[in-house]
Amino acid sequence: MSARSEEVVPVATDGVEKIGQAVEDIGAYIRRQREGAEVSLRQLAKVAGISNPYLSQIERGLRKPSAEILAQIATGLRISAEALYVRAGILEPREYSPVLDALAADPDLTERQKQVLTDIYESFRRGNSAGDATGSRPAGVGEDAVIAVPDVEHVGDGTA
Repeated sequence: MSARSEEVVPVATDGVEKIGQAVEDIGAYIRRQREGAEVSLRQLAKVAGISNPYLSQIERGLRKPSAEILAQIATGLRISAEALYVRAGILEPREYSPVLDALAADPDLTERQKQVLTDIYESFRRGNSAGDATGSRPAGVGEDAVIAVPDVEHVGDGTA
C-alpha cells in the first residue's frame, strides 16, 4: 500500500450561512413582534393556522416559513406581511416612506384598504416624479387636483 496525500478543498458555505442567518433573523423578529403585542405562542399559532411546535421552530430559527405562512403570521400579529417578506429575504426593501409605514401599521385598515391607499399614494408619487423630470406636472396632478377615489371604507367587503 502506498501512502497518498489528500488535499483538503475548502467548500464555500457563505450562501448556506446567510440562509441560516436569515431564518434565525426572521424567527427572532417574529418572536419580538409577538412578545411586543403580548400574544402567546399558542394564540398566534391558532390565529395563523399553524401548530404550536411549528411556530416555536420558526421562532428559534429551525424552520424557514413559506411566504403563505409568513402572511398568516403577519395577519395574526396585525403587522404588514411585506415587513416579514423583507426580513425573510423574499422581497427587497423598499424606499423609506413614513406615509407607507403609517398605512401598513394602521390596525383599523384592512389589508385591501391598505393596498388601495398605497397604490393611490405611489401613483401620485410617480406622477410627481415624472413632472419633476420634465419640469412640469402631468395633467390633473397639482395642488388642486381632484381624483375619483374608490370607497375604501367598503373595499374588500363586497359593498363598494
